[in-house]
Amino acid sequence: MVANEQEFVVTPWEVRGEIDYNKLIKEFGTELITNELLKRIEKHTGELHYLLRRKIFFSHRDLDWILDKYESGEKFFLYTGRGPSGHTHLGHLIPWIFTQHLQEKFDVELYFQMTDDEKFLHNPDMKLEESLKYTYENALDVLACGLSPSKTFIFSNIEFAKTLYRISLEIAKHVTFSTVKAVFGFENNTNIGMIFFPSMQAAPCFLPCILKGKNIPCLIPAAIDQDPYWRGIARFVAPKLGYYKPAQIHSKFLPGLGKGGKMSASEPETAIFTTDPPEVVERKIMNAFTGGRATIEEQRSKGGDPDICPIYQYYYFLFEPDDKKLMDIYMACKSGQLLCGEDKARLAIRVKEFLIEHQRKRKAAEKILDKVMLRD
Repeated sequence: MVANEQEFVVTPWEVRGEIDYNKLIKEFGTELITNELLKRIEKHTGELHYLLRRKIFFSHRDLDWILDKYESGEKFFLYTGRGPSGHTHLGHLIPWIFTQHLQEKFDVELYFQMTDDEKFLHNPDMKLEESLKYTYENALDVLACGLSPSKTFIFSNIEFAKTLYRISLEIAKHVTFSTVKAVFGFENNTNIGMIFFPSMQAAPCFLPCILKGKNIPCLIPAAIDQDPYWRGIARFVAPKLGYYKPAQIHSKFLPGLGKGGKMSASEPETAIFTTDPPEVVERKIMNAFTGGRATIEEQRSKGGDPDICPIYQYYYFLFEPDDKKLMDIYMACKSGQLLCGEDKARLAIRVKEFLIEHQRKRKAAEKILDKVMLRD
């Protein structure tokens, strides 16, 4: 999608520009998560996760239907994934942290897809072995988010292809080239692997139904750029195959440390990776763009602009779950009481502490990785 006024792009392979999420909702045909829905969720979780309170997860398809099913005694399963093209950055963690919360509060299984086949097909320089290597590297980050090893099933499309291919064939038979061309913008020079791939990404929506021999509702927590796979393929095909349409809950994107745009691995100096050492993290944060003024005097007298500041956004998305403390940071910046250098230094400490703990959990996950991987 390209919005002419804002010049932003959101596709499954590219996100750039200042994103207008209200426009995205209209273009993609999703629905805002209402306060009524939030109250229904809170009834089951005890309290709202800050990612819901702050509307970071902001949009959905059939979330009300999933809650109807759950409240009638029918458990759902979770499905999300990762395209393993490189190291994991903090932006990738947002949906996984929320997925862990949903898994714990609703006591449900998670099927996590590593689309290493897609990354190999999409990137002309990517080797098959390289993509598969990142599958296992990224899986450690997934498990480090605290997911239940007994209820989490991670699979590589390459290594679980025998099972997935049978489901994908059933999907592909009902999807024409004109459909995937319209949904994804494929052209005559698109390789045939990419044209078939959407049926592979749709397959996990029905995988547990086939494994368990019964229809099970599916909820997909993911960033909104992945919506076309399920909107245009899985939800279209589901009734033809006799399955429920998968429901979705969509998140916004963690900004990068530069001026505007989401965090992206293609701009490594504005992205913080889970494998970054402390000194690299500190350097990146201290060099980040801010919403501050040109001089200390001007900052003190006029205040800063936290609304355009990625440092504040890091607190908002990940590093200050307490709403009152978050508002204190916002007002201190807005009033000029808090200087950008001080704010960066505080954030650097928090991010380094977070990553030290995450890297510890990541290392511990090596012992259980084989137990949660599904293979044919």
